[in-house]
Amino acid sequence: MLKAELRKKYTQKRKALSVDEAFLLSEKIFNNFLSYFQPQEGDKVHIFIPIQKFKEIDTQIFIHYFLAEKIRVFIPKIVEDRLINIEIFENTEYETNSWGISEPVSNEDSGEKAFHYVITPLLYCDKKGNRVGYGKGFYDSLFQEVSPETKKIGVNYFDPDECVDDVWENDIPLDYLVTPVEVLSFLSGLE
Repeated sequence: MLKAELRKKYTQKRKALSVDEAFLLSEKIFNNFLSYFQPQEGDKVHIFIPIQKFKEIDTQIFIHYFLAEKIRVFIPKIVEDRLINIEIFENTEYETNSWGISEPVSNEDSGEKAFHYVITPLLYCDKKGNRVGYGKGFYDSLFQEVSPETKKIGVNYFDPDECVDDVWENDIPLDYLVTPVEVLSFLSGLE
């Protein structure tokens, strides 16, 4: 299927979830992430704050856990059409942007690129790790900049049942996909 078709299909499937279903599925995704990756104190995690009106995975569950366990947390923020990485803390101040995303008030880029994990938003991911996002390319750019050891992890409510037919040259596949049911690796023995 083409990305545009997958984007439409999985946006509709996500909209069909109740708020309670989305939260319960998010908890399952969080538990699968924790049991598979087991992040440690001092690890650096880049993670998005969910767009609630789009019923994105509730990553606040992850963020609260990470901060409590002294795992360093970095949030993406778009400043002048560029994605920057802001480290957050318990006392970080937030504001709501034009997309309806809560984001740090600060525009100070941490400059960090050596993340242990980048937890990535998406609408769909196929069995080869090809991601369908919102089509802006911010995460493909981020993936080019991060350390080669960084684990690029997608989180999704849905299993990868269909192939993405229009993968482009600049598309960078994920290393893993975490769903409510399982964790899939796309590294084919390179772990």
